[in-house]
Amino acid sequence: MAKQVTGQAKFQVPGGQATPAPPVGTSLGKFGVNLGQFVQQFNDATKEYNGTPIPVIVTVYNDRSFEFITKSPPAASMLKLSAGIAKGSGVPNKDKVAKVTRAQCVEIAEKKMKDLNARDIDHAVRMIEGTARSMGIDVEG
Repeated sequence: MAKQVTGQAKFQVPGGQATPAPPVGTSLGKFGVNLGQFVQQFNDATKEYNGTPIPVIVTVYNDRSFEFITKSPPAASMLKLSAGIAKGSGVPNKDKVAKVTRAQCVEIAEKKMKDLNARDIDHAVRMIEGTARSMGIDVEG
């Protein structure tokens, strides 16, 4: 007999730094999942991202087993990393906080391509550039 899905949880956790505390504990505790087991598996799978927020979708089954899918880091956090800033602008249309090149946007778009709903790389790059503009980051080139 196939396992039945009990529920699904979506949340973001810093890569390689998950703990049973919130948001992991509050999202998965209600399903009766072994939090220590999830934390260990998640940290092993995302240790190369070290601190970058990673979106994760956890599917829980009726026998309290689970499987999870990790997505690529959010475009905003990748842009902050490549621009070398801590946070975006509070008033993005007036205050510009950094600059990124089109080549950096292409690199980010290639990393995120499987998670974006763009039909080709050019449209993916335009999505990344739009995110940059909404954060107060100028795109050059």
